[in-house]
Amino acid sequence: MAPIVKECDFLVIGGGSGGLACARRASGMYGVKTIAVEAKRLGGTCVNVGCVPKKVTWNAAAIAETIHEAKAYGFNVEETAPFNWPLFKTKRDAYIKRLNGIYARNLDNDKVEHIHGYATVTGKNEATVKLNDGTEATIRAKKILLAVGGHPITPQDVPGAELGTDSDGFFEIETQPKKVALVGAGYIAIEFAGMFNALGTETHLFIRHEKFLRSFDPMIQDAIVAEYERLGIKIHKLSKQNKIEKDAKTGQLSIHYEDSEGAGVLENVDSLIWAIGRAPEVKRLGLDSVGVKQDAKGQIVADEYQNTNVENIYSIGDVVGKWELTPVAIAAGRRLADRLFGGPQFVDSKLNYENIPSVVFAHPEVGSIGLTEPEAIAKYGKDDIKVYNTSFTAMYYAMMEPEDKGPTKYKLICQGPNERVVGLHILGLGSGEMLQGFGVAIKMGATKKDFDSVVAIHPTSAEELVTLK
Repeated sequence: MAPIVKECDFLVIGGGSGGLACARRASGMYGVKTIAVEAKRLGGTCVNVGCVPKKVTWNAAAIAETIHEAKAYGFNVEETAPFNWPLFKTKRDAYIKRLNGIYARNLDNDKVEHIHGYATVTGKNEATVKLNDGTEATIRAKKILLAVGGHPITPQDVPGAELGTDSDGFFEIETQPKKVALVGAGYIAIEFAGMFNALGTETHLFIRHEKFLRSFDPMIQDAIVAEYERLGIKIHKLSKQNKIEKDAKTGQLSIHYEDSEGAGVLENVDSLIWAIGRAPEVKRLGLDSVGVKQDAKGQIVADEYQNTNVENIYSIGDVVGKWELTPVAIAAGRRLADRLFGGPQFVDSKLNYENIPSVVFAHPEVGSIGLTEPEAIAKYGKDDIKVYNTSFTAMYYAMMEPEDKGPTKYKLICQGPNERVVGLHILGLGSGEMLQGFGVAIKMGATKKDFDSVVAIHPTSAEELVTLK
């Protein structure tokens, strides 16, 4: 059989959110002959094992919380059966499968050719794709985009670590664990811990330091750690795992560890989830063969215009590692397509990586945009910033007993004589939806005076941000 050879103007390696956004704009808007290659399911991490199924699970956890809180409002809600995890998982899987189909149809609508297989770059204008049937195809392209994303990592130095799973494996769990252990201090571990706990699973969280979400403002760190402890999540601080063992009869795990209280063994664990970080998906990409530069973590080095050091090869998304967020990859991908194919008016098109809002779907939600207080002090000096704080109980909790009330905390960080808002950090009910609008204001350069000039919407939690003293 003659080898398959294809030619195109634009080859996109990676069918996640960023790669698909770039491919669709190049082909659908600018008529560029585009091929997209993906080895797994379309949509990448976000759609399949990330934001989308995570948020659906968070919704279930939020409903569980509401059911428990309904009594305070006069409802007599009786749960006749425990949460039906298998039914929920089946429906969640079906939803993701529908999304995979929508992504495929969108590629067809924008006339992007989709090839299922693993791509390896073999030259600055060429790649080889290993197809499902084991055959190979050579694709010659004028320009190549590397948008392969990343994958979760597991420890290599803990005996028995392979007995646990990772954040991808979380979505494969068939029945609800009675007892779960999570290792990690980033948003993935924190979100999973909150969801498990709200759904009634005994939840243990192992962190290496005293606090988690350590890239967030100290106010957020302190408040969310205290709230998780209040909610009954067992946080093992200053911890490390020595070995993991599995009971041959029950299949349950024992975790041998050390933490701030000394050495211990956590027994009868149904699921262990490692959420200790992610690595770029570059193993089979062939970067060495064309000399694409990588940093110490293996992430592809790209400049502010998403150029790599190799002419006609570009990179976006998690594999670059600037901001590992789906909307960031989409925005960077679309701007890159504009710059490459949209004509002279887009010659300077690029993503501005400043003031990107992000949300952690913890319990409660956390939102953040701009600089933390330590970052603002380091950048501008303590005398040039002014910080406004508020801490209160949301009206939703007014009908509840003191021990059932969750926290709300907001912080506004302002700089200079005009008090330009350079950081906003919020924790409490509705933070995710709230932050998007405030993000627009901050992106436009809003000042404290601008915030103050807005008439408050009462009664809301958000009004506290425009009445800060």
